Amino acid sequence: MLSLRSTALAALLALLPGAALAAVLGYGAPLAEFAPATQAALAGSGSPASAFYARFLERYLVTDTPDGIHRLRYGAVTAEDRAALEAWVAAEAQRGPRGLARNAQFAYWANLYNALTVARVLKAYPVSSILDLKRWPWSFGPWDDDLITVQGISLSLNAIEHRILRPLFAEPRVHFALNCASLGCPNLLPEPFTGDVLEADLQSALEAHLAHPRGIAFEDGQLTLSSLFDWYGEDFPQGREALLAYLASAAPETLGPSLRAYDGPIAFRYDWALNDAPGP
Repeated sequence: MLSLRSTALAALLALLPGAALAAVLGYGAPLAEFAPATQAALAGSGSPASAFYARFLERYLVTDTPDGIHRLRYGAVTAEDRAALEAWVAAEAQRGPRGLARNAQFAYWANLYNALTVARVLKAYPVSSILDLKRWPWSFGPWDDDLITVQGISLSLNAIEHRILRPLFAEPRVHFALNCASLGCPNLLPEPFTGDVLEADLQSALEAHLAHPRGIAFEDGQLTLSSLFDWYGEDFPQGREALLAYLASAAPETLGPSLRAYDGPIAFRYDWALNDAPGP
């Protein structure tokens, strides 16, 4: 169950349109130092080391759930593995994206974001929602907290998403690659992203979310979408008809005709409950 404070905050977030949400959170200007072309031209130390993170996901991520939502066994993570995850994050921050090709850089940032989110939840666990993790009572979760330093620049989760990935890569499917430790969020994938198969993984993540009711649902004839399409509407095709066509192109074929023909109101929703797997 969400705490009373988290429930109230979730309700407030649900009411804010994308532009208002951005104004409240104050993302800041893009970090041009991390532009893909700039980083690719720098001398680096090779591809990111994802072996430990892959083993961590294999051990603790539950993907065969009845409702199709991937969950993490936060309560089962050992003290040793929690420390190892934090050490892996620190090592990746030290390594940075220097010398990586564009797709490998995207994979680097997405993996770092997702691992940081898991590590931040584990630091405070048990909690009912990531919204409970806040430095100040008025904070919107932990997203503005500086958690790592890459190439001398202190970064928060918001900085990685909204000052690096969104503006510098201009890839709308980023919203289906990042996991915010919540049931409403697109699934945390069972394997780290890699540059070699990034396109296939991003498309698969998009299609999987749209195939689930938390991505697209018709209920009593009304269309309900994930709040991602409201909060970050500027990242997707503009205009109602263009957005519905975009969704129809990636949604299951059975939803395509209904989406293209839909002319009613659109509702949005998001579940901020922690993506916690019960049991040992």
